[in-house]
Amino acid sequence: MSHRGKVWTALWVVYLIWGSTYLAIAVTVETLPPVFAVSTRFIAAGTIMALVVWRRGGSMRVSRRALGSSVLIGCLLPGANAVLFYAERNVPTGLASLLIASVPLWVVLIRLTAREHMPTIALAAVGVGFAGVAILLQPSGGATAGGVALCVVSAAMWAVGSFASARLPMPANAFAATSWQMLAGGVIMLPFGLLDAGSISPSRSSVLAWLYLVTIGSVVGYTAYTWLLTNAPLGMVSTYAYVNPVVAIILGVAFRHEHLTGRILIGAAVVVASVAVVVRREPAAPATADDAAG
Repeated sequence: MSHRGKVWTALWVVYLIWGSTYLAIAVTVETLPPVFAVSTRFIAAGTIMALVVWRRGGSMRVSRRALGSSVLIGCLLPGANAVLFYAERNVPTGLASLLIASVPLWVVLIRLTAREHMPTIALAAVGVGFAGVAILLQPSGGATAGGVALCVVSAAMWAVGSFASARLPMPANAFAATSWQMLAGGVIMLPFGLLDAGSISPSRSSVLAWLYLVTIGSVVGYTAYTWLLTNAPLGMVSTYAYVNPVVAIILGVAFRHEHLTGRILIGAAVVVASVAVVVRREPAAPATADDAAG
């Protein structure tokens, strides 16, 4: 296969896998407590990533500063995922994916507070994008106000984690860094997950969805994304930010019979278009695989 073919194959892997994680999360939390599901997911995925590092001849040894940074990012990113797990109990997958798609808009706001220069067109797109988010904030189609609010909190947490991860001392090996982040977040949340669990009786579909998130969502999707970061233009790689919601919406309609109102479609168009402008026009920041919410 040519290099171009490999790039597009990896892109579609990221598009489809990370777009499908919203459906997998919704199925997982049908019978598994959210914090328990998230904590065990990241412990399992982090362990697998550590094995990947070892098999590739790498090292999991890191400095204290890098370990501290990994723990902090592990609290923010897996923590954001835990909030999303709770949210998807009361928000359709398509709407959840659209609200999470606002992460690049939040990142621009954070970069502004850090006094970074941003192009005028990117700032205008952020303003328009948040207008689209405001349209989506009105609960409908089975969503609750609390669930929608949790999606916004999750997006903001993910943006803070993504911004910080590019500016803190992190392990040089990207796989080792992600492994430590997953393990840190999973271990910190595990006690709360066990309290949240009580006596659980998960369905077969929830267990399979959890396994999908661990293996396909976390490991395969991340591996493809990491390869893309060093083998494809960042602008092309970043298209996942506005393709994933489209995949999530299609899967939600097809498998969960979710209803799309005219208001949601308008909000979706505004948010996705704004994110596309921001991703393509804002100045390049240090890229990490933690910028993805899958």
